[in-house]
Amino acid sequence: MKRQYKTTGDFGIGNMIHVIHMSDDVNKLNELYHRAFGAFGFMTVDEPSYLPPEDRWASLLMVGDVCIETMAPNFPVDVNKPVGKFYSKFGEHLHSVGYKVEDLAGLAARMLEKGIYIGAPGGGKIEKLDDETQYFYPSPRDTAGLMVELCKIDMPNDPKDADTYSELMRLYEQHPMTIERFSYVTLGVKDLDSAVATYVDIMQAIPLQDGIDEDLQCKYMTVQLGDCLLQLAQPLEMDTDFGRHVEKYGNFIYSLRWKVRDIASAEAWLNKQGIRTTRPRPSLLVANVEDTLGAPWFFTDEEIPGDPFSKNA
Repeated sequence: MKRQYKTTGDFGIGNMIHVIHMSDDVNKLNELYHRAFGAFGFMTVDEPSYLPPEDRWASLLMVGDVCIETMAPNFPVDVNKPVGKFYSKFGEHLHSVGYKVEDLAGLAARMLEKGIYIGAPGGGKIEKLDDETQYFYPSPRDTAGLMVELCKIDMPNDPKDADTYSELMRLYEQHPMTIERFSYVTLGVKDLDSAVATYVDIMQAIPLQDGIDEDLQCKYMTVQLGDCLLQLAQPLEMDTDFGRHVEKYGNFIYSLRWKVRDIASAEAWLNKQGIRTTRPRPSLLVANVEDTLGAPWFFTDEEIPGDPFSKNA
């Protein structure tokens, strides 16, 4: 059975087509996701693809119901290109997310009307979206730090659009990681109220849950943006991994979190694969970022109140 996408807002923000993880070597990233998750590579995995306008290499892999785009700049790095500029500044790090939008021109017009800078593929400012432009990037300065690709076409060969998608998800649940679904991307911010206003008022995200996570020392708001959740989080204590990240980078994508059925099984499997873990609380597992090529991974069996993607919804 194919995935049935949920959309939000007047312009139909829907499928989160990918999360990009940046490193210096796509094959190294692919090996990590295969080893840790049994990732299903569905595009240019044996030989990463090269995109000249962005001067970068990439592959696409599924980890449960989320697509990870592994990416690396071409070497020598061209710092005048967006990918090369990002890598030269941040190195190995989560990079961005991408969404399919039903009415991309309408969303672009709304953003331009709100004074948001939108960038063209490969760089340059868009004053008015033309019919030929397939995707664009709002400036992270205007999206509380999140780099997000907004596009009007489906991801080619997306496993979520295949009749075998439900079978793929069943296989992930049976893997030792026991993944039920992707929970959310966490965006670290300095001012939670301002970030929430940006996503609710401009992006038309739907607020779901706010609160304080005492173990991670942050206050947060979880929102639905298209066919995925996004957690906006502000550190309460700067002397934590999360606090130091926000202090160093400001508003910026921080981590990925999955819902798993069996925390103990996921912990044992990751440790067996050479990925160290900690348990801030019994229901939360955190992978050591030194073993995950710069991407914080979180795993939990906790439910999110009001979660539209929960099996119990």
